[in-house]
Amino acid sequence: MPIPTITERLASIRSTRSAGKVVAKKKVSPRRVILFVVMAAGAFIMFYPFWFMIDASFKSNAQFRGMEGYSFDSWAKLFDILPVGQQLANSTIVCVLALIIIVSVSTTAGFAFAKLRYRRATLVFLLIISAMLIPMQSIIIPAYVNLAQFNMLNSYTGAVLIYAALGTPFATFLMTAFYRGIPDELIEAAVIDGLGYWRVFLRIALPLSIPAVVTVIVLQFIQIWGDLLIGLLFLQNTDLRTVTVGLGVLATGRVTDIPVLMAGSLLSAIPAIIVYLVFQRQLVSGLTAGMGK
Repeated sequence: MPIPTITERLASIRSTRSAGKVVAKKKVSPRRVILFVVMAAGAFIMFYPFWFMIDASFKSNAQFRGMEGYSFDSWAKLFDILPVGQQLANSTIVCVLALIIIVSVSTTAGFAFAKLRYRRATLVFLLIISAMLIPMQSIIIPAYVNLAQFNMLNSYTGAVLIYAALGTPFATFLMTAFYRGIPDELIEAAVIDGLGYWRVFLRIALPLSIPAVVTVIVLQFIQIWGDLLIGLLFLQNTDLRTVTVGLGVLATGRVTDIPVLMAGSLLSAIPAIIVYLVFQRQLVSGLTAGMGK
């Protein structure tokens, strides 16, 4: 019996693999079909409101109620009714100031909880984490009364402090989990080389924690940017209203223009969507970092 050549063997292997692939493609398990249907239904449920918002924002009120065609009338009316530029700037200022406080506190506190040893550190950490379990609605009235006594309802200060207080516990938890993933030997070697803990934090820990910091910034930015309740209560001055508060006030009229409201909603959603898409990879790596330890 003749021995097959190398070329014949390769041809035989390729034909076997191609046949296996054809057979594998024909077999579709019922589980995959059900999973695909469920995911497709979930995607439709999630994306349909967004599509409705886009579609309605490019219609006039008459077109929205049945007339065919599209127009930019709702966008022109939106900029006539609301100071959109000023409100977008107000939202940006509030977000940036609150994020500076959240990132500053959470990174330093997370490093301290993860790498420094002191009495009752676990108890203090649990107390901070327990703040995540307190509903915002249960503390909003006491916070409003306290800030009103200090005349902080007519400036950015009140809203910024509330946003920072609500976002810091989760951010501290996330940063602590990340810093626990950094080897203790690295910190100890830096201390032996003469670096104090503050310089270790600035030169070693903080640069390594950029993915976690980006995660905190993205999550808190989306939360703060889309919030309505705190802005409505703690930004009493109409010149300081954020874009979500402006849209909320617009929707409380006796006759609501749906296309105008959808145009404003789309405009307010674009910055959060852009931030998420730009930092998507860092967000995933930051959320999964520190889970192995």
